[in-house]
Amino acid sequence: MKDFDHLLMVWQGQPKLEPAAVDEVLKQVKKGMKSLTTNLFWSITGMLLALVGIAMVMLFFVFQSWITYAGIIVILSTMVIYVLMMIRDYRLINKQDFTINPTAYLESLKEYQRSRATIYGWMYYLYVLLLSIGLSLYFYEVLQSASRMFKCCAYGLTAAWLLFCTFYLKARIFASEQEKLNLMIDRLVRLQNQFD
Repeated sequence: MKDFDHLLMVWQGQPKLEPAAVDEVLKQVKKGMKSLTTNLFWSITGMLLALVGIAMVMLFFVFQSWITYAGIIVILSTMVIYVLMMIRDYRLINKQDFTINPTAYLESLKEYQRSRATIYGWMYYLYVLLLSIGLSLYFYEVLQSASRMFKCCAYGLTAAWLLFCTFYLKARIFASEQEKLNLMIDRLVRLQNQFD
């Protein structure tokens, strides 16, 4: 019984959460969403520019082997799918005003978080695998007349860059984005509970 009394005393000694100031929470959420949408917008823009550049290579350079064209098509189709997913996510978080219907906005924010977790989960590895296959097919003809040392450097640097992005950058970007999303969701849930 003594343990129960001690536990009760510790429980009652916990600091009470102050009611969240509505204006401050909405301002913080709006700032966080602007940051996320801006990052997503520039990611989409960068991918679209890369798509245009790769399409220009395919259209204006003449290659002898169909393998090279197959590699470019694999790269282009992989990037198009990834861009379409990013556009869907951008529209999901940018389409609603959180001051009009906070509950629906909170649900769309949670759906965005699940969607990004899926993209940064197994789908990102599939994306990198397909890009690697496309680059390997592309390099088959492009590096055909290069020296063995140059081929090793080109393949090695490409593999190193893909591995760096996959195992280092991906984790950091994902953790940062999830932290921002969790903070915004927690603030909105706390605000919602305050009015229920």
